[in-house]
Amino acid sequence: MAIGLSGNRYMSLPQDPAGFAEALAVFWSTARKTEALRQPHISRFSAVLSKNNLMRIFLLGALLGCLFVSCRSVPEREAIFPAPEENGPPENVFPETAEVLPVSPFREIWGYVVAGRENALNVNMPVTDVGYFGAELDSYGRLGGVPSRRLLAAFRGKVHLVVASNSRSLTHFALESGSRTRNRLVADLLEASRNFDGLQIDFEYVPSRDGEHFRSFLGELRRGLGGKILSIALPARTRAIENDVYDYAKILPLVDRILVMAYDEHWSGSRPGPIASLEWCKNIARYSLSTVGAEKLIMGIPFYGRTWGSVNPNRAFFYSGIERIKTENQITEIERVNGIPSFSYETSLVITAWYEDSYSLSDKLETYRDMGIKAVGFWSIGQETPDVWRLLTVE
Repeated sequence: MAIGLSGNRYMSLPQDPAGFAEALAVFWSTARKTEALRQPHISRFSAVLSKNNLMRIFLLGALLGCLFVSCRSVPEREAIFPAPEENGPPENVFPETAEVLPVSPFREIWGYVVAGRENALNVNMPVTDVGYFGAELDSYGRLGGVPSRRLLAAFRGKVHLVVASNSRSLTHFALESGSRTRNRLVADLLEASRNFDGLQIDFEYVPSRDGEHFRSFLGELRRGLGGKILSIALPARTRAIENDVYDYAKILPLVDRILVMAYDEHWSGSRPGPIASLEWCKNIARYSLSTVGAEKLIMGIPFYGRTWGSVNPNRAFFYSGIERIKTENQITEIERVNGIPSFSYETSLVITAWYEDSYSLSDKLETYRDMGIKAVGFWSIGQETPDVWRLLTVE
């Protein structure tokens, strides 16, 4: 540390007590000479504060500051103020200012809120529509788990009830045209939607031969909802697929919005890779625009990431497989617990992660905006980097 003397000169203070005392004596002597030189100026303030008091206050402040720094260990101070390299310029302690990302405007900005995580939604977020997730079909094809609209009462935009069916056989059972189960399900859905601005169907396991049943089911809901919004979440497509149960063109006349889930390009069971690479998203957006059009299209964007391990040891083995593992890993000690053999071993594991941050999200937002897309939707609120909300605005 250095303390100031007269004439813009500075004196370094040593860390040892003896050196510190000697330095303070020099400082005192120099300060008194400085006081004598400045006495005519100080006398003008004598009515308020005497020069001796000024000097005592000044020296007391300097002494306390020096003692504070001297009491700190050298490594602590060096951690705060790194010493410059001997053969180079001083290291920049402060990081460079982050790149300013553009703000992307959209007509509609949808965000999914999962029941039980309502606190993740901030009413100041630039969100026009919330997909309230949690309702689903039970084992008998009845609607259950409908969240309370009152829990999102502070949100000023539209709230859509999202209903999922995560079983292929159950979905087939519930969609059969004219069946008592389907009639009851349609009635349940229309009744539950009364407290919401719209209804979204998220049936991701419709059997391939149930396309007609699925579309007639959507048509029945469309007629029953009246002026409310009917939307649907559909898997990503880059081209038409023969006999596709999620045929965009056939579903388009039956709904008000189609949210294309442009994510899970790579998933937990695939090789590691991005959740939604930019080129993959562009291909999906081009096909979606050509079949759905900008007025009804919502491009889904992921907030989440995934990790993959190079080794997945959680599996069942034949006895021969266990013996092979013992040989490969040189297992020599077998422990028996209540007569059952057991062993443990260590192995190396490489974890690969792919995720989204403000930069990758900005790339997608700007790409979609430039392509003429008017609405985006995010899965799901609470999983995102908070910076993303500064990159969005409602047109």
